[in-house]
Amino acid sequence: MALARAFSANSCFISPGFRKHHEHEGPLSFQRLQCVASQQTLSLPPSSLRNSANYQPTLWTHDFLQSLNNGFTDEKNQHRERKLLDDVRGMIVDENAQRLAKLELIDDIQRLGLGYHFDDEVKAALDSLITWEKRSQTKQCISLHEAALTFRLLRDHGYHVSPDIFASFKDQNGNFKACLGKDGGGMLSLYEATFLGYEGEDILEEARAFAAIHLGDMKEHLSNDHQLGQAIGHALDLPLHHRTRRLEARWYIEAYRKRKDANKMLLEAARLDFNIVQSSLQRDLQEMSRWWKAMGLASKLSFSRDRLMECFFWAVGMASEPQYSELRKALTKVTCLITTIDDVYDVYGTLDELELFTAAVERWDINAIHVLPEYMKVCFLALYNTVNEMTYEALKEHGHTILPYLARAWSETLKAFLQEARWSYDKHIPSFNDYFENAWMSVSGVLILTHAYFFLHHNFSKESLQSLDPHHDLLRCPSIIFRLCNDLGTSKAELERGEAANSIVCYMRQSGATEENGYKYVRNLVDETWRKMNKERGMGSEFSKAFVETAMNLARVSHCTYQYGDGHGAPDAASKNRIRSLIVEPIKLPEN
Repeated sequence: MALARAFSANSCFISPGFRKHHEHEGPLSFQRLQCVASQQTLSLPPSSLRNSANYQPTLWTHDFLQSLNNGFTDEKNQHRERKLLDDVRGMIVDENAQRLAKLELIDDIQRLGLGYHFDDEVKAALDSLITWEKRSQTKQCISLHEAALTFRLLRDHGYHVSPDIFASFKDQNGNFKACLGKDGGGMLSLYEATFLGYEGEDILEEARAFAAIHLGDMKEHLSNDHQLGQAIGHALDLPLHHRTRRLEARWYIEAYRKRKDANKMLLEAARLDFNIVQSSLQRDLQEMSRWWKAMGLASKLSFSRDRLMECFFWAVGMASEPQYSELRKALTKVTCLITTIDDVYDVYGTLDELELFTAAVERWDINAIHVLPEYMKVCFLALYNTVNEMTYEALKEHGHTILPYLARAWSETLKAFLQEARWSYDKHIPSFNDYFENAWMSVSGVLILTHAYFFLHHNFSKESLQSLDPHHDLLRCPSIIFRLCNDLGTSKAELERGEAANSIVCYMRQSGATEENGYKYVRNLVDETWRKMNKERGMGSEFSKAFVETAMNLARVSHCTYQYGDGHGAPDAASKNRIRSLIVEPIKLPEN
């Protein structure tokens, strides 16, 4: 349980205390600590002279969150779900099912949010279907939809599969056959498949451009309530591979319900599972709301964003399955602290104060707070206690000392925060390269994933920890996408606040590009980074499957949050609706 803490202006109490005597690798001692604020703190400028981002208050009150109960926690619903899942399992293992029907079933199961129940069955089914390459080599007829769906599913599950299957859909001049443009289902499947491409797979880039043109034309000629038109619009808005999984499941359940060929048993299983999972998310959220209220940061630091619900949404986006409850709660704590401390650096703190705070975190020593102003004492102790509590639980439950890794990750992130603050104070716009090399770290993706690693891995060696390098593509690539999506969504608001350094402005300043071309360049970088991450994921990573998916999901929730603006710092109606549909409102089940 997180420490409940009441902060006063003159003193702080830490329990159970963690204190570092030497370097991060040195011994730990466990003790209760009482610290009294030193009088040797900085004299603060008046509040009226400090910046304010005028962030809106939270949309979600503590009392509202504590009242959540979607009504799907009883044994009756769980028993019904188990029966339905057994029926779905039987459909997957049915050896008499046709090949394309089996592929479409697996795709539906995954998109409906049920895939995590059937990892072994889906793998066995895909293993038995891997002969599709031999089939294509023997010139047997295979539709574009079947080829694209097979390619996407196999790539999505880490199989080595070549994009050369799509060469058979080209004419003698090397162009995709014009007649394919009339196949709406095939075009949609092809378009979605191309987003699992690697660097250098030019045929997939050609296929994406070809499919996008034809899908755009089709959408213009289809009515708004046409199922294919809605599916096309959904894909063109954001491809499946880039979407947050659980939120996509909610959308797909509604879309699947409208299909004439919908399997009612499968649909009932998906609806029921969504609501049962939602009930577990609500319990996690209520615990986090009590923790956040006890921390008192929102009330003590009025300049910062109070974004518990949005932070929990991030955590759900990264790990939504019920078995990852502890990971979700840890990530919620981490992202709440990141949000608060980021506001200290971006909005409120003076440069002198920020340098002291950065040094205090680097030392990870409780005595360092004596030189900090009062509001920073609150921040430091909240961070210190929360991370030390995580460390204590890891040591108690698994015998591992993880504090050196967590403290180092926080220190490196805050150094990057500090560099951005220096640029802001100096009114300096760095070169794009200088900005980029700092910004992919300052966005805090590596920090988040470092915490995630230790909540997903309870047995690891020193050798395995060497993979936990910030520059490893599986940590760096999601962080780059996080940063670029953040810049695309927040650039205008940051410019209005005078925060000049972001990827778009730096690129425009360095290259002389227009704002439109600056946005285009950054979007292309996002696509390039996805291709790198796809390849790293498909190479048989040294990381566990769970961690790989969590890292990919960090990139996905970044797209979701910043797709239409700053859904974290300035949540609007669209952000609120996403959260309501995922966490607050259950799916209505039909009357029996």
